[in-house]
Amino acid sequence: MRSVAARPRIKDVAEYAGVSPKTVSNVINDFEHVSDRTREAVKEAIDALGYRVNIAGRQLRRGRIGMITLAVPELDVAYFAELATHVMAEAEKRGQTVLLHRTGGAREQELAVLGGFDARISDGVILSPLALHPRDLAGRDQGLPVVLLGERPTEGGADHVAVDNVRAAREATAHLLSRGRRRIAVVGGTTRGRQGTDRLRTDGCREALKAAGVPFDAELVVPVDAYHREHGARAAAALMDRRHRPDALLCLNDDLALGALRALHERQVDVPGDLDVVGFDDIEAARYSVPSLTTVSPDKAEIARAAVTLLLDRIEDPATGPPQDHVVGHEVIVRESSGG
Repeated sequence: MRSVAARPRIKDVAEYAGVSPKTVSNVINDFEHVSDRTREAVKEAIDALGYRVNIAGRQLRRGRIGMITLAVPELDVAYFAELATHVMAEAEKRGQTVLLHRTGGAREQELAVLGGFDARISDGVILSPLALHPRDLAGRDQGLPVVLLGERPTEGGADHVAVDNVRAAREATAHLLSRGRRRIAVVGGTTRGRQGTDRLRTDGCREALKAAGVPFDAELVVPVDAYHREHGARAAAALMDRRHRPDALLCLNDDLALGALRALHERQVDVPGDLDVVGFDDIEAARYSVPSLTTVSPDKAEIARAAVTLLLDRIEDPATGPPQDHVVGHEVIVRESSGG
């Protein structure tokens, strides 16, 4: 038997199996019209020679790299880590590799994703922006397919996947109201600025209070520097030091809520006897805290599915139509922290 090159080619596999190179290609691409006997002969040749498909070369011949970028603000916030896992799993099903980028929520980093190094080595970007200005997306390279997650900084211009944050916060607040809670603090909220996630969720709380005839107290809206557990603990401790304490905390992510639970425990506040706590995101830790955490659960698998599908459709055909908005479902998961 003659020796083959160090890196076997399709031609070598074809010669070993006694078929044409076209037949080998058909087997590699899983075409239907190949007999079982021929398919097995080609697979045996592939195994014997150690042939490996040149994915990069195949993608480049099609004018694509086969890699997409996922850019999120932070990876030490559990929601983004879990979302990244879903996106990677969905991309793998589609034969794509994911380049993961942490922006820190900084505008210059988000701009770099849209026009810098990452954009040159990937076919498209899934971006969860925090700091982009409306003009940033309008002025971006329109040749780079982009899907935005969460609250986008401008109307139009890119496909968009998000939860209905106003409705989700309204439903979470309605749950607290149904428990007789009336002084509901919004940890991580804001009544000012652009329509970001914090503002929208605060608006949802306000709408639920108004519908129930309960006055909205802006003093119970507590902004935070970041959505980490330590910031939730600080906010909860400060609220407990007030003369008129709240009787519920609506925390705008689960990390804030878990930090708040720790601070309440240290101050011997009975949850849910004296005070209810609700979070957002339904991260894994929410199911194992003591008490377990009531939370708004977005369909993270659907966020990933929709974002990857929209991006690959846009990569395949940039003129596939106007930008799409995809609203993902959610539900309020009632656990022990609010009487579940």
